[in-house]
This record gives sequence, C-alpha cells and structure tokens, in this order.
Amino acid sequence: MKILMVSMPTLHFFRWTDQLKDAGHEVFWFDILGMSGYVDKLDWVQQKVGWKLKYKYPGRTFLKKSFPKLYQFIQRFNERKTVEVFEKYLQEVNPNAVHSFAMQISCVPIIDILEKNKHIKWIYSSWGSDMFYLNSVNLLEIQVRRVLKRVDYFISDCHRDYKIAENYGFKGRFLGVFPGGGGYDFNLFDNDIVKPIKERKIISIKGYQGELGRCLQVLYAIKKLEDKIKGNKVVVFSADIEVVHYIEMLKKETILNIEYFEKEKFLPQNEIMKLMGKSLIYIGNSVSDGIPNTLIEAIVMGAFPIQSNPGGVSSELIKNNENGFLIENPEDNLEIESLIFKAISNDKLLEQSFEINQKDVKPKYELNFIKNKVVDLYNESLN
Repeated sequence: MKILMVSMPTLHFFRWTDQLKDAGHEVFWFDILGMSGYVDKLDWVQQKVGWKLKYKYPGRTFLKKSFPKLYQFIQRFNERKTVEVFEKYLQEVNPNAVHSFAMQISCVPIIDILEKNKHIKWIYSSWGSDMFYLNSVNLLEIQVRRVLKRVDYFISDCHRDYKIAENYGFKGRFLGVFPGGGGYDFNLFDNDIVKPIKERKIISIKGYQGELGRCLQVLYAIKKLEDKIKGNKVVVFSADIEVVHYIEMLKKETILNIEYFEKEKFLPQNEIMKLMGKSLIYIGNSVSDGIPNTLIEAIVMGAFPIQSNPGGVSSELIKNNENGFLIENPEDNLEIESLIFKAISNDKLLEQSFEINQKDVKPKYELNFIKNKVVDLYNESLN
C-alpha cells in the first residue's frame, strides 16, 4: 500500500514514521511547510521537501530579520501555493491513504483537495491542543467540523480528544490512543541512567510560558520552598525568555541551586530522557495540552510526575496520590507549592510511584510494543 504522510518536520513525526520501516508499505512524505531539506533519518521514505520557494536568493534571512515587510512582499511572488503543489504531488503518488499530523498545519490547508478525492482514505493524528483549545492553534470550529466530516480515521494521544472529535461530528473510525512520537527503545537507557529514588536529587521543570505554558507559577512555588528543597538541584528545560529572566532573578535573590536550558538551545530528546532518569520530581504545567511526551518520558524514566490536568487528560495516565500528582488549577502556585512539598516529604509515596510506573506503565510505551500496534492499525485500516 502507498501511504502519503503530511506533516511539518519534527522529531515526533520522524519517530512515528520510522515505525513503518520494513512494514511492507510504500511511504511518502509531503513536508507541508515546504522548507525542509532532505531528512537522512527517513532515507527509506520518498520525500517531497524544499518546494516552497521559487528562488532561493542570497540574503533571505537577513532581509526577513531586518526588513520584514519587504520580505513578506517579495514572498507573495516567491512562494508556491501549498494547495497546488500538494494536489500535483497527490496525483503523482496516487496513494491508498493520506495521513495528516496536526489539524491546523496538515489538514486545513489540503481539505479542498481531499474533498475532491474521497476515494483516498484519510487518517488524522491530533497533536497537543488540536481538539481541546482551538484558539491556541488558530482553528475555527467550522474548519474542525469540515475536516472531521471528511476524515476516515482518527488517532489521538488521549481519549479526551476522541470524545471532543465526536462532539464536533466525527463519525469515522477511531484507531486508538498512541504517543505522538511512538514508543521508546529502553535498551538505550540502562540502570546507570535510570537511578533509584534514593540517588535522585533533581527537580526538573518544563519551561514553557506564554499562552499555554505556566512555568512561572511553578517557579513562584519553588521560590517559597527554597529552604525545604535546598538539598536538591532545580533544572528547567525548554525555558522561554520570561522564564529565563525570572530564573536569573532567583539566582540573585535566593539560595536555590537552579540551572536552565533555553528553548532556543534545543535539548535533544536523549538528553531529556537522561535528565528524567536522574530526577526525583518532574513538573509540567499548562492550561492546554494532550498527553505531553515529556510526561511520558518522566514516568518511564522513574521521575515522580506533577502535571496539570487540562480537560482531565493527564488523569488518563496519572492516578492522583498513587503514581503522581495532578495539578487541577495551573494558575494556582499555592496548590503547586503544596503538591511539591507533599512529594518531597513522602519517601514512601515516591518509592511506591516509582514501582507502579516502572512495572505497570513503562511497558506500555516500549518501542516494539507500540510499533507492532501501529503497523497493525495501518494494515487493518488500509485493507
């Protein structure tokens, strides 16, 4: 079978697609943004990349940064239209199925074409806030309903979003809940990386701030707990600029041992996994998300998760007070402070959570376990 993947270039997409290697399908990728170069990691996939610009003139980056209005004017004439390039490529490939990842990016721009080609099966994978918080991804309800009316198959990273999709009129087949980037190869992370609870002295925090992220509320709580957590190191990764500024202030005004990695200085996934393998506690806080990949990574690597619960999504993975804590109000730093204190004050709970997550949760995210299920879902839906 021919499968045409439609996505922007991301690590999660690459990992998901790589599950189909040697599965017997002919796989193609249309980079919906059209700016990516050839991706060696997917050298077995036929790739439609780098199609967006008609002319790659020198000095584009400087012009975009220094004279944005002039750059935008030039680009009106220098950029190919997504719908035209996609339609031509669709006809060239003539796939049995199209699989789009993320609605606003990879479904809405091509809906006109797929409505004209209803004989082609369409699979849609929702990411992040696609279903839960439309405004955050610039989606209108009319767009969502139109896409879901045409989509044949739906994949999500949580059960919450399938229920929301049904409310928006989806009547196709739900293929199940899967982590957005597929499973994890635990052979890469031995016992030297997954530390026992007694050897862990790190509190790791996801540093997203802005419309959805609420890292600052976590740091407000951390500041109040500085005397109680002084034996631990605080590590903030993917830190937005507001978070960086606040951490610099904390360094001057508190005794906290705190380190950060800026969002722009991308921390590779393997490094995040290693960090989680040494972390006593992981904290992720936002007002909207699906099941965050970093939450999964924290759990499988043994960190005690404290995670916000927008729309009840995190409760699909965390049983409150058993294998983690749920933040019910991501804006309430007092609630977050209380949860952090309860965690660091209860060694028995931390040990219990570690055992539950390692024994019961981790195996569900093993690479080959997920891969086999993914291959099966393609085989069943395309036959």
